[in-house]
Amino acid sequence: MAKKKNLYQDILNSIAKGEKLLAVLIDPDKMELENVPSFMIKLNKSKATHVFVGGSTDENQKTDVLIKNLKPLTSLPVLIFPGDVSQVSSHADGLLFLSLVSGRNPEYLIGKQVEAVSVLRTMQLEIIPTGYLLIENGKETAIERVTQAQPLKRENIQEIVDTAKASELLGMKCVYLEAGSGAMAPVNSEIIQAVKNELQIPLIVGGGIRTQKQLDDAYASGADLVVIGTAFELDEAFFKEIKKE
Repeated sequence: MAKKKNLYQDILNSIAKGEKLLAVLIDPDKMELENVPSFMIKLNKSKATHVFVGGSTDENQKTDVLIKNLKPLTSLPVLIFPGDVSQVSSHADGLLFLSLVSGRNPEYLIGKQVEAVSVLRTMQLEIIPTGYLLIENGKETAIERVTQAQPLKRENIQEIVDTAKASELLGMKCVYLEAGSGAMAPVNSEIIQAVKNELQIPLIVGGGIRTQKQLDDAYASGADLVVIGTAFELDEAFFKEIKKE
């Protein structure tokens, strides 16, 4: 049965109503299948509105199996956050079609995307074109190592803003500001606010967000959807803060 194609419109509707969206990103390389049921119980008790699945690598080709296992355990939309063509699954609801616009490696600007088309045309995923900007966070990230692309410098805010705006002008439906997995610090408020002021499309912010204050700061600065990792599973205090009322 065809999947209903309304994920992006639902995001726009939520933003129009002033709702703040929260995605939990699950890395297939770090999530054991036997832990999925208990983890999803906790995720479903949180304020999460979306589930993202993906990572910079998927060495064991676990993405499809992971999504197949977790999809029946939640009513939340499940979107693929791909690091490579291999991280695609027909069991998901949608896919962020990322282009690493902050880098200059053609493989991650357009090469991998062309390679993915032959697979995607066989699936009924909702595709959301997304301009992906990697922002310097104080240490090298897995994204840098895999893509061989340098992040944008935090102090060069105008370049970040112009890159985000160029993504919108190219027809991207979202812009994603990424500090990277395990970032020493999240994308700062000044950058988020400056980018948001230029955009007419949804702004996603992720990487390094581990506390309620960092989450609130991202929202207050203009993030429409904030992405957190699975660290809240081990941090009971953070989980209590993001738990549903």
